[in-house]
Amino acid sequence: MERKMSKILLDWKNQKEKLPLIIYGARQVGKTYTILSFGKKNYKNVAYINFEGNTEISKIFEQDLDIERIINELSVKLGISIFEEDTLIFFDEIQACERALTSLKYFAESKAKYDVVAAGSLLGIAINRQKYSFPVGKVKMVTLHPFDFEEFLWALDKKDLADMIRESFEKNKEFSLHSLASQYYRLYLAIGGMPRAILEYKEKQDMNFVAATLNDINNSYIADMAKYTTPTETTKIMAVYNSISAQLAKENKKFQYKLIKSGARAYEYESALNWLNASGIVNQCTKIKEAKLPLPAYIDPESFKIYMADVGLLCNKFDIPANIVLVDNDIMNDFKGALAENYVCNALIECGLKPYYWESNGKAEVDFVVQDKNGNIIPIEAKSSIHTRSKSLNVFKSLYKIPYSIRISAKNFGFENEIKCIPHYSVFCLDSLA
Repeated sequence: MERKMSKILLDWKNQKEKLPLIIYGARQVGKTYTILSFGKKNYKNVAYINFEGNTEISKIFEQDLDIERIINELSVKLGISIFEEDTLIFFDEIQACERALTSLKYFAESKAKYDVVAAGSLLGIAINRQKYSFPVGKVKMVTLHPFDFEEFLWALDKKDLADMIRESFEKNKEFSLHSLASQYYRLYLAIGGMPRAILEYKEKQDMNFVAATLNDINNSYIADMAKYTTPTETTKIMAVYNSISAQLAKENKKFQYKLIKSGARAYEYESALNWLNASGIVNQCTKIKEAKLPLPAYIDPESFKIYMADVGLLCNKFDIPANIVLVDNDIMNDFKGALAENYVCNALIECGLKPYYWESNGKAEVDFVVQDKNGNIIPIEAKSSIHTRSKSLNVFKSLYKIPYSIRISAKNFGFENEIKCIPHYSVFCLDSLA
């Protein structure tokens, strides 16, 4: 299945002077498959090294970090020839071998120009928790997210539909296939962007199999919590993770510690939140006190929202039957509102935009605020239906000088009162702002 990451990898490969590449991402977002597919398509050889549970390979890095010795021993161990530029060296689950992570610095400084990519499911956690000598400034780092909606359409052989959506977005004209595109959007909400779930649907066309797959992935995340943390930490991480449904179900979606348990305090659960963020399981959206440049200078770190990094996993966590999501009606509107907001947050991040939110003394709230590549501050509202009346954008506009606003809803494309109206299925087009 085609990924946008493949283009990033190809651009990296074509650089004359390049650093080793580290790809972050939550477990099961498709890092291994994407990198191996890219390697087999663009290199003569792929030297694949998986460090998880492979102590024999790890021993190669224990002696010293002489690159030529390491290359020679890897060649013998793998039974392949490793050539500069013609071989992709892929270190998978690199967090399981601290010395291999450190070796990336020596690959970067080596006169021999080897193409090295590393990936790790819980790499951010390993680096934060262990005494790793991280090769700061000697690697390029990118993140692989779950499939966005455009990639989802590609996977279902609907690339033409994705292209037509982009055309309508760019020309800001009503899309004639609005109903069809909206159906696929609702299907995406139910399935999400995890490759296994998408493949399960594509092969079987049965949402029961999709639900079982999503449940397995959710359970694997819980297993990781127990595997990589102490029992006390595991209890706290699971408590935060299990509270996400309740956090998003309320009207004010600001994260509240009291929903974890009565009397809970921030200092007790900060490390648990950091674990979930570092693992890529959740996305955090922080409040800004003022909509002024640069936005990070005006954040309120004590106020934030937490979203699941995949909407399919969120649906599974809510235990909502797929037919409720797939049908366009008013059943469970509060849940659908939370789901739409979660979807938009993830889509903005996948577009390369950092989302914040804004609130004015409890009287008005803008769901998301982003800063585009030209330095413009853009407020964004996310609605689940065609009912789009809201005073919050007007309050925001009266306080700050902004070029325009964006409203995301079930409506077709349009532009009115300095508000660019776009349908849910076109949010991936906002990558033009990044």
